[in-house]
Parts: sequence; C-alpha cells; structure tokens
Amino acid sequence: MPWYNGDYPPSYKNQPVKIREKAVEIANALLEEGAEEGVAIATGLKRARETFKKNSAQKEKSE
Repeated sequence: MPWYNGDYPPSYKNQPVKIREKAVEIANALLEEGAEEGVAIATGLKRARETFKKNSAQKEKSE
C-alpha cells in the first residue's frame, strides 16, 4: 500500500518531518519494485536516516 499526503506507517509517526517524507518516498519506490511492505517500511526509514546523517556530516566538513 503506497503512502501519500500525511498517510504514513505508524512507525514513522515520531520522526522529524524531513526524515518521514524521505522515508515515505524511499518506501514507495521499494514497493513499486516489488518489496514486501514491512521490508519497505524498515528500509525506507533506515535509508532516510542515513541520507540526512551524510548530508549533516558533509555540511559540517564544508563549514
């Protein structure tokens, strides 16, 4: 089941908005590729956190 417009998995509820939105984007892409819903949810959240962690680290290096 793809997620849109504020409809997201309960495990995303307490995440910051930018991480939640990225996680939904990733999870939806995984669903389109045929991943199971549980795997897509977990992987989406993990990859979203990694993305923002990398971006944060790069910003710190450039300052």
